Amino acid sequence: MTSTALSSEAEAETPPQHRPSTLRSRFLPSDPPPRWLGWLGAALVAAFAGALRFVNLGLPARIYFDETYYAKDAYGLWNFGHEREPVEEPVEADQLLQQGGQDIFSSPGAGDFVVHPPVGKWMIALGDWLWSALSLGTTMTPEAWRFASVLAGIASVFILVRVATRMTRSVLLGCTAGVILALDGLHFTLSRIAMLDIFLTLWVLAGFACLVVDRDRNRERLVRLAEAGRDMASVGWLGMRWWRLAAGLCFGLAAGTKWSALFFVAAFGLLTVAWDYGARTSAGQHRPFWRWLGLDAIPAFVQTVVVGAIVYLASWSGWLFTGGGYNRDRFEGALPAWVPEFLSGPAEALAGLWDYHRKMMDFHDGLTSDHTYISQPWEWIIMRTPVMFHYDGQAVGCGSGNCVTSIVSIGTPVVWWLSILALVVLTGWWATFRDWRAGAVLLGVAAGWLPWFAFPDRPMFLFYALPFLPFLVLAIVLMLGLVMGSNEEGPRFAPYRRATGGVVFGVVLLLVIAHFAYLYPVISAYPVDRESWGHQLWFDVWIYGRDAG
Repeated sequence: MTSTALSSEAEAETPPQHRPSTLRSRFLPSDPPPRWLGWLGAALVAAFAGALRFVNLGLPARIYFDETYYAKDAYGLWNFGHEREPVEEPVEADQLLQQGGQDIFSSPGAGDFVVHPPVGKWMIALGDWLWSALSLGTTMTPEAWRFASVLAGIASVFILVRVATRMTRSVLLGCTAGVILALDGLHFTLSRIAMLDIFLTLWVLAGFACLVVDRDRNRERLVRLAEAGRDMASVGWLGMRWWRLAAGLCFGLAAGTKWSALFFVAAFGLLTVAWDYGARTSAGQHRPFWRWLGLDAIPAFVQTVVVGAIVYLASWSGWLFTGGGYNRDRFEGALPAWVPEFLSGPAEALAGLWDYHRKMMDFHDGLTSDHTYISQPWEWIIMRTPVMFHYDGQAVGCGSGNCVTSIVSIGTPVVWWLSILALVVLTGWWATFRDWRAGAVLLGVAAGWLPWFAFPDRPMFLFYALPFLPFLVLAIVLMLGLVMGSNEEGPRFAPYRRATGGVVFGVVLLLVIAHFAYLYPVISAYPVDRESWGHQLWFDVWIYGRDAG
């Protein structure tokens, strides 16, 4: 039940054998795990992740780091349909409650210029409302505006377990992927703060998971046609691709959270049509280019890119259908006379939105900063410069008179450092066997990481790496699956390899657990003695950033 498919599925893209039974063996790996067991495992791991993230969620009991933007923007969206100009936030959460959140905004509430689309902020606002609706507490408290982030973190763990189980046909490896993600410090800290990156990660991962399901479903259709005696060389349209449509919805929500999602949309859009071409070729269609182009590639563009664009535009509906948003009335009465009067309102709104996007792009292009915790993309995977989200040198509660609390947004180093080895292994695996899983994971990492190297002068931070973390975790579990071997190996060597692989698997999992537990006090605002705190952060750069030394 651990890694049966890891060797057999590497043959899925080899030249076809036209017997239906052979097509089934290559397209549908044998011995899938029991459906109920996979869902139960995902639910238990997600519950474990949630338990970790809900403990002391309200600490620090104030707005901290970039919550000063996104919690306020969420409040503006929920109450006015658009972001509003904020004033200085009060220091303590109870001051927010006394005024019902109104003191976050200046009296007239002019539209505020923001540089990210609204989906993530809508989700923060929905979480704040849901916190109150479930009678868990009052709105506009730290727990309330962080609630959606926790739910997104839990959901991303759940989805990763499911997609890893599907890719490996192993409940053990699937649950391991979820546990590793749950115990990564970067994912943990960003699941407990009202920022956008956890929502971007959720929608990117959900879109990828939908495409993996779509791949399996499409190949199941081909197998059923072959077993029904259909001439595979003449197979055309394979039916509506609902899972790919769902992927387009997810990608639209991802782009509506942060524009960096577009790198994933482009990469995975190409990946899904490449899977389709490989499936048709492997099923016995010779030179299927035109059939593939008209029946697979063009519909895929509509289902992912066009649907995603529609969802993205819909995410701006609050700004479009209210009158107070930034730049909303920029083109009122300024359109050409040939525009019909009944279209003038929508045309003015869309022209203003387009101009708003141009200004957002100009902002990102010209962005500069001397922030202490800026890091370059090459630093992310080695965890060189984490970000100090919160630090309080006057804390109490550690049993001594010299207590501190902190939230250092750092990935669990053993996870990230091990992922470097996993990426090397997967690169060799893909180059040798062209295994689709290795290629998909490598592409996911590349889409989330490599584009940032094209902007060396732009201020960047370690938490930009969060969206490709699930693919690093997938790389690790795929590597562990290779080490543990498959049930298809001969009886002479299989027991020794599986015993060795089991030891490696256990050691890796114990290292991840131990390292997360070691870092937990410094990433969770838990009060510790200052000297112990310094020992847990091994390098000065982890504390002082660019000012170290």
